[in-house]
Amino acid sequence: MSEHKTDQPDTPQQSTYVFDPESPEELVRLMMMDQLITGAMGGPLAGLPELPEHANVIDLACGPGGWVLNVAHTHPDVEVCGVDISKGMVDYANARARSQNLRNASFGVMSITQPLDFPDNSFDLVNARFVTTVLPTEYWPTFLQECRRITRPGGIFRSTESEFWGITNSPACERVRMLGCELLRALGHGFSADGQNFGITPVIGHLVQSAGFEQIQQRIYMINYSSGTQAWSEFYHNMEIGNALGMEMARKIGMPLEPDDATVGRRALEEMQQKDFCGLYWFLSTWGVKPRA
Repeated sequence: MSEHKTDQPDTPQQSTYVFDPESPEELVRLMMMDQLITGAMGGPLAGLPELPEHANVIDLACGPGGWVLNVAHTHPDVEVCGVDISKGMVDYANARARSQNLRNASFGVMSITQPLDFPDNSFDLVNARFVTTVLPTEYWPTFLQECRRITRPGGIFRSTESEFWGITNSPACERVRMLGCELLRALGHGFSADGQNFGITPVIGHLVQSAGFEQIQQRIYMINYSSGTQAWSEFYHNMEIGNALGMEMARKIGMPLEPDDATVGRRALEEMQQKDFCGLYWFLSTWGVKPRA
């Protein structure tokens, strides 16, 4: 097991996640998208400098643990752990690690909106993917300072973020996208100036640099999920589950909805099945180094 053990708290922590973190449907959605994203990036550590021998790695807000398990499998000399606020996802991730006999992978319950329960200078790589839906806007500076604190001098922090599900030629899909952005803003997340997107990708490099990381580098990845592509099926199910969970949350907080929004998810799925459906999804990976002095 990883030397950085993550104990589960005695009492549940309040979630700031846009969706219900204990939803089994959300677990399925995250598993599908995690595999797709890692593949599009060329592997869990693709593009990063080589890690030192016997490195310690952490994934923050790890969900069902796919990225951690990929690292543990492809780099057996690396000790890698993941933390997430969802006990259900952490239990599932630990079960997967046991079933795969990955003794260098471990998971625990922890909220990334709170001080991280690790000593200073603990990890050679701190990874965080798509946490805009977890972190309210005001939490970002403190979160990144915590990431810097637990990163070892000379170690790397990497953030991967996107602007919702990209862009399509489907009117219903675009309405779902707009509703998702409005929901995020209503919950106090994102950096959008007008609510038309998440607004995280233009500012993430500045945020990481402001937190004290140096040698900032960025790389854009893109997935084509148009009709007939390999990724279409995953994005179809992503739309199916994500819209249902998003509408549930929108109604829960009393977000204003148009009359047609009750059926927009069904219409989006119908339009995605058209032969001329086109969709592109892009996401940005940003990483920087903690100074040695």
